[in-house]
Amino acid sequence: MMELTINGQVYQFNFGMGFLREANKTVSEKNDAGVKKDVGATYMIAGIMDGDPEDLVNALDLANKGKNPRVTKTLLDSYVENPETDIDQIFEDTLDFLGKANATKRIVERLKKRIAEAKAKQDQN
Repeated sequence: MMELTINGQVYQFNFGMGFLREANKTVSEKNDAGVKKDVGATYMIAGIMDGDPEDLVNALDLANKGKNPRVTKTLLDSYVENPETDIDQIFEDTLDFLGKANATKRIVERLKKRIAEAKAKQDQN
């Protein structure tokens, strides 16, 4: 369980199956057979790896769903926008938790492998 203290209040974030299901609902693709597959978590995690603050806020919002206290997107937005917030640390902590959570760690591993392969290919050119 990840925790963030925002304005003196501690909020908990869980990157479990509930998070995965909700994140996946954000993007759908059709495979070669025409079957729809929800894949939003992959895109969201890739965005976080790429440093996208919108994906970070969306992930934190979904990971806090069902928790008490419940953080709002507005509060997360202002937290991320605050110049005193160490945004790099938030990205790092979030990716660390995503990489350790059973529901998301394979996605993180797969994305890291793809990034390494793309970098190696780019270095060859």
